[in-house]
Amino acid sequence: MVTKDKKSMIDSMFQVGAHFAMNKARRHPSAKPFVFGIKNNIEIFDLEKTEIALEKAKKFMAGIGAAGKQALFVAGKSEAILAVKAVATRTGQPVVGGRWIGGTLTNFTQIRKRVEKYENRLKEKEKGELTKYTKKERLLIDREITKLELLFGGIVSMKEKPGVLIVVDPKREFTAVEEARQVGIPVIAIASSDCNLALVDYVIPANDSSASSVAFFLDELARAYIEAKLSKPEIK
Repeated sequence: MVTKDKKSMIDSMFQVGAHFAMNKARRHPSAKPFVFGIKNNIEIFDLEKTEIALEKAKKFMAGIGAAGKQALFVAGKSEAILAVKAVATRTGQPVVGGRWIGGTLTNFTQIRKRVEKYENRLKEKEKGELTKYTKKERLLIDREITKLELLFGGIVSMKEKPGVLIVVDPKREFTAVEEARQVGIPVIAIASSDCNLALVDYVIPANDSSASSVAFFLDELARAYIEAKLSKPEIK
């Protein structure tokens, strides 16, 4: 029997189009258990199973928040970039909203050096220390700052490897997922039926190509993280 609260969650997912999967020909075998049926040649996710998967992901996310660990949000597809940046800002967590830089997790020490270079350049500029350079040198430094900000601006706060990686479309973000697996970082992913769900620790089988669907699930994960972090008792 579906309870009222559970029905409400399923209705909410339905309203944002979370139930739409991919064309059957594109389905990865690992996604088959989560497919309910097909309509107009588009497969439909079983939202009851999606709801169960979401709750597992939220429970894990809450554990990360309660432990005070960071969550790294990642999305490169245009439908998800605004949502992933918004949720990262809301939670105060690092984000890669765009192209994933290889080695972000597997070569973390070197990535941190480049982030620190970006921070140092910003400090120089803010303190007016760039006046010691020629006009041409200042122009080159400004261009360098812009480039570094684009690449690393979202992960400045990530002083150590995160406790979890949250990915929109693990097929597209395969490199990020693979790096997380190599260094032992759990992965939560909003994934459509064309993804290999076996590569993800906590998969949320749902429409990952709809801005409203992506925003809905990211919001659910963010809420679980924030509530757990705020409810953590202070150490006196």
